[in-house]
Amino acid sequence: MPSILARYATPFITGLFLVSLISGIALFFHWGPGQFHGIHEWLSMVLILPFLLHVWKNWRPMVLYFKRAPMVIALLVSLAASLAFFMPLGSSGGQRGAPPQVALIQMVAKAKPAQLAALVGKKEDEILAALKAAGFAAAAPDLSLGDIARSSGKSDRDLIMQVAALGG
Repeated sequence: MPSILARYATPFITGLFLVSLISGIALFFHWGPGQFHGIHEWLSMVLILPFLLHVWKNWRPMVLYFKRAPMVIALLVSLAASLAFFMPLGSSGGQRGAPPQVALIQMVAKAKPAQLAALVGKKEDEILAALKAAGFAAAAPDLSLGDIARSSGKSDRDLIMQVAALGG
């Protein structure tokens, strides 16, 4: 490995880990989620490269870790902890550990235009017209809002932004 990569792998892991740590804490406590969300996602992806370089540089010591119980135990506990987030949270249909706004977005995506109309104090026709005007071409009374978004080539984020605009 070129010496410049060997010299910078660990420092970049440290710097990017700190960014991920701070942005993760901010997201957990809902401090500026709009700003920290992109930082956390993208720079965590960038962290992969220096991590791989670090593993490559330290391959022999890493292999020794895997021959001992603490590494195996730590990896199994980490896997079990992450799998817990995939378990249903009972009848709510949400996911354990998911923020409340995710459960709300899931409920909105399952709603039909008439249900949204009642929620925002508009008529179903107004909701359908507004969705179509915003590029949700598949807007129809018999489809859920999520199905309308997907059929129109839009994301859940696009849907929620439009729903928020309807209420104001």
